[in-house]
Amino acid sequence: MTEPLENRLEKAMAELQAAQEAVARTERELRSASFSVLSSDRAVRATAGPQGELTGIEFLENKYRDMSPQELAASVLEAASAARLKMNRHVMKAMAPFTEPSADVPELKGFELDWERIFGPEVLRDGREDTARGGPAAPGWRDALGDEGED
Repeated sequence: MTEPLENRLEKAMAELQAAQEAVARTERELRSASFSVLSSDRAVRATAGPQGELTGIEFLENKYRDMSPQELAASVLEAASAARLKMNRHVMKAMAPFTEPSADVPELKGFELDWERIFGPEVLRDGREDTARGGPAAPGWRDALGDEGED
């Protein structure tokens, strides 16, 4: 026996309201999010804001004084790109529940997002692929550090 249309509509409306509230909470959280990442040479810390924008650069322990302009630029770009990538992945994780179909209301399928189109292909890589292709590998000492490049 099928569930009456009124009950299904009531469930769908309740789920829609819950989803709207969850989206609002997620938006508030994302507006205040930021991520900082150290360059692999530990000379630069870059911070990305809620829209992936660069909100801060720190030059650590005067290491920049002994670097060529090209080395410093590479450290800044590495840290800034990594911070932006970390923010993009945080957005993906925060939005993931809204892309899944409803368990209670099968008609609510969730929405599809093309993360690669929004953020670029690197957001879908796990980082190990670059190393496997001969790309940049993090120094061994980085394995002992957390995501922020700190113990």
